Amino acid sequence: MVTTGDDARSKILRATLQLVGTHGVPEVTNRRIAACAGVSLGSITYHFPTQADLLRAALVSFVDDETARLRELAEQYRSQALSLAEAADLTERIAHDLAFTAERIAPFELYVQAGRDPDLRPASDRCWRAYDALTVAVLIALGVQAPEAIAPTLVATVAGMQLRRLSTGAQTDVAAAVLTLLRGAAGTG
Repeated sequence: MVTTGDDARSKILRATLQLVGTHGVPEVTNRRIAACAGVSLGSITYHFPTQADLLRAALVSFVDDETARLRELAEQYRSQALSLAEAADLTERIAHDLAFTAERIAPFELYVQAGRDPDLRPASDRCWRAYDALTVAVLIALGVQAPEAIAPTLVATVAGMQLRRLSTGAQTDVAAAVLTLLRGAAGTG
């Protein structure tokens, strides 16, 4: 079977996320990626001339897939006229249903790497803006005033709670944190 360029590229990106999430950025090599992806070593440099290009593309690929998944979830609930408490509970369920697979740990690693590597920052910024935009859409559906002002704080809170859960293994109360922010934004205390 012949692997198309898009197929190879996708396999490389998935393998990169797997390896970043399992071993961390410093341990990601082209040889490891090729072995994990089942592609030739040359196909990696063909698609991604530098490691920065590869890491950028892997991060953007993850967030594009994640944003599409979350947008689809949001659409399922858009017509249900959720209350702020119900929206917070839903956020909690979604956050806690996520298993911390290597692919879900990888973005945390890549965000930290962006702090060290300015070439990765535009991709990281694109990721956070995508989460903010999705959150703004949900906040608009909830009737929250000035959603653009609260969205980055809400995104940071959920990401921080997830990072805390990942790093401690303890359950976090995402719903309480989200509800506090939503009530404050809605002016309902």
